[in-house]
Amino acid sequence: MALKVELRPHERIIVGSCVITNTDQRARLLIDGENVPILRERDILTPETADTPAKLVYLAVQLMYISPDPQTQHGTYFNLVCDIVTAVPSAWPIIESINNNIMNGDLYRALKEARKLISYEDKLREQFEATHPKGGVAADVSSAA
Repeated sequence: MALKVELRPHERIIVGSCVITNTDQRARLLIDGENVPILRERDILTPETADTPAKLVYLAVQLMYISPDPQTQHGTYFNLVCDIVTAVPSAWPIIESINNNIMNGDLYRALKEARKLISYEDKLREQFEATHPKGGVAADVSSAA
């Protein structure tokens, strides 16, 4: 089954183990093949942008997805998810879904589930920041003095 992809100027895409960078004009590609990993630039995380635990999990799954030998990333992935489940047990249903997709060999779907983990992490962070405003403790202590 062919995949139609439209790239904006200078947008990058990973096809297999190759990074393709578009020129200065829009381009349409028709990619035909089976079991070839394809990632658009907006779905690619780099080690520099993977700055939270959930993003590190996504990066590990991404590396599995584009690797000819996905098992090389399993150790890193399972260590990361173990740490997340220990710190945030409520994340288990999402991680279980990622795990099931990895074990079934559906790494693209595992990547989509890892996006849900990032969204869940963002939601938890927003809730924490809403209930723990920055400078709140310091402001309370200084006003009491």
